[in-house]
Amino acid sequence: MTFPQQPQQPQYPQYPQGPAPQYPQSQFPQQLQQPNRNPFFEWLQRAKRDFSRIGASLCLMVIIWYAGVFLLKGVVRAVAGGVGAGGDMPNWMTFLISDVPLYLIAMPVAVVLMGKSTVIETRKFNMKPGMFFKLLFMCLPMMWVGSMVGSMLSLALSDGEATNRVADLAMQTNIWNVVFLVILGPIFEEWMFRKQLIDHTRKYGEKTAILLSGLAFGLFHMNLFQFFYAFLLGVMFGYIYMRTSKLRYSTAMHMIINFNGGVLAPWILTRVDLDQLDKVSQAAENGNVAAMEQWASQNATGLAIMLVYFLLYGAVILVGFVLLIRNFRKAEFYTAPEELPRGVRAKTVYGNVGMVTFIVLTVLLTAIGLFL
Repeated sequence: MTFPQQPQQPQYPQYPQGPAPQYPQSQFPQQLQQPNRNPFFEWLQRAKRDFSRIGASLCLMVIIWYAGVFLLKGVVRAVAGGVGAGGDMPNWMTFLISDVPLYLIAMPVAVVLMGKSTVIETRKFNMKPGMFFKLLFMCLPMMWVGSMVGSMLSLALSDGEATNRVADLAMQTNIWNVVFLVILGPIFEEWMFRKQLIDHTRKYGEKTAILLSGLAFGLFHMNLFQFFYAFLLGVMFGYIYMRTSKLRYSTAMHMIINFNGGVLAPWILTRVDLDQLDKVSQAAENGNVAAMEQWASQNATGLAIMLVYFLLYGAVILVGFVLLIRNFRKAEFYTAPEELPRGVRAKTVYGNVGMVTFIVLTVLLTAIGLFL
């Protein structure tokens, strides 16, 4: 990139229909008015301040969220006579205590603090159903691989003691999983991590904005079990939003994936008596094969449902892998009006006080959650 000349806009191909997003003209000065000034350095410093402000806003979002949860838990215990003190809180109350401070207070405050100075307007594009399901299938192997990596790493670091609290919460299958995990969660999270983060950073580069969106989304979960698949899905959702400038597509995919992981899969697992399986497995090892046969007979319907589900899920993941391999290099990226040069990109985006503080805080909270 030659500064202060304006980047040349290429002739964009159609995606998914019509031309690619048209960015506004660069605001860089066309002539240097003061020879002693270094406009390139000043521009980088301004970009670094923008990213630092975004990082600080995300950091404050986490602090407000945790403070709100702490206060609400105290109120509930005081009013309800210690409910939840021993981990016996119903899942709807857990969702409510966690989500109200986050969605109604912390996220809006963070967006206000980000400001609007870096937001640029882009054209919106529709996505055909075929492309939607193609990208959705590509999300599933990313989630599966990320989940496997996160689970193995969590168990390895904790000597097998770590538990996935989100998965345990989802196993309490009821309507509240649908309300909070499938509907509210995707809506607010996509609004925050796709629309707000990408809209505020896309002028500095499409890849830069997408990767930051994915990383922030992964760190935001503050759960090593979830970090890797949340990061990968965040990157995919970010790309989808970048190419369409419409939040409906990534939100719909987010809802479908959460429905599978937070409602459908837990419901299928509850069709089988897994607690009894541990006991009969030990009995079978001691020679009591009849106990295992009796358990299998009692859980025949659930086992059949589980078998069909895992066969279908495995087939979809396999198809998704094939689609990923065939389409990975077909991803389209275009030059933004203030594209950060490669040599200074990472330092500008992440080497600032706000971003460093956000990363350190979320990593620290992730580590604490892993061992507590």
